[in-house]
Amino acid sequence: MAAMTDSPRRVLFLCTGNSCRSQMAEGLLRRLAGPDIESLSAGARPSGYVHPLAVEVMGELEIDISAQLSKSIDDFLPPVGIPPDVVISVCDNAADQCPVFPGGGVQRLHWPFDDPADATGTDDQKREVFRRVRDEIRETILEWVA
Repeated sequence: MAAMTDSPRRVLFLCTGNSCRSQMAEGLLRRLAGPDIESLSAGARPSGYVHPLAVEVMGELEIDISAQLSKSIDDFLPPVGIPPDVVISVCDNAADQCPVFPGGGVQRLHWPFDDPADATGTDDQKREVFRRVRDEIRETILEWVA
């Protein structure tokens, strides 16, 4: 039997569409936490795509999320899926829609961030919103894994 650690093994970031915030968080945690944590993401109502500006601003940090997929929270529910150890909702809607995992034991955290997909203005103005949210997520993850 493997030794238990203080760090959870499977961390799932949950947002509504799984196209921006949760995707960036998945990539950031994968880079920042190391091999002891499996970083995942899902949506309460998945959009079916990863937002191109999320891919672009993550690439600025040399984190490639272009191969990540928009997934449903249902993919992590038994009997088909394996529940995570921690679910971190990154928006209020997802926090409200997060299912209860059977058997308990799934830690729930809530880190609300603005939805960069709602940004308006020029492409450069939208890109700045994506960068700001990316950096806020990065700082929150760094504090959490410290």
